[in-house]
Amino acid sequence: MTTPASHPPAAKAKESVTCPMDFILRMLMGPWTTYILYNLRTHGPQRFGELKRRVAGISAKMLTERLRTLEGASLVKRDYEATIPPKVTYSLTQRGHELDDVMGRLAEIGTRWEAEDAANRALRAAATELKAAE
Repeated sequence: MTTPASHPPAAKAKESVTCPMDFILRMLMGPWTTYILYNLRTHGPQRFGELKRRVAGISAKMLTERLRTLEGASLVKRDYEATIPPKVTYSLTQRGHELDDVMGRLAEIGTRWEAEDAANRALRAAATELKAAE
């Protein structure tokens, strides 16, 4: 005879193991998302046009969509002032600022890796040129 402790309940057996970061990574992996967050973190609150200039290559439609998504995730705050013309400023929320350390560290790693890859490409190019000269 088996005891209840020797067999896990059926519900426990069906639980899947998930990555604890899955939720946040899904939130951050949309196109342009980290670029927008990084710009708001680096340059502080910005109006739409200023942010669009800093996020080179993004369309107004995509920037609007990303900002709405980030606002819905409580990472970005939209401040609206009823002036003529209306003044809308975007900034990171407290929740958005919780990513500051992570974003800073990722930026450091990205800068280092980019430099390492450029150096490796230069070494490979020099080796190829040396072989061609022989």
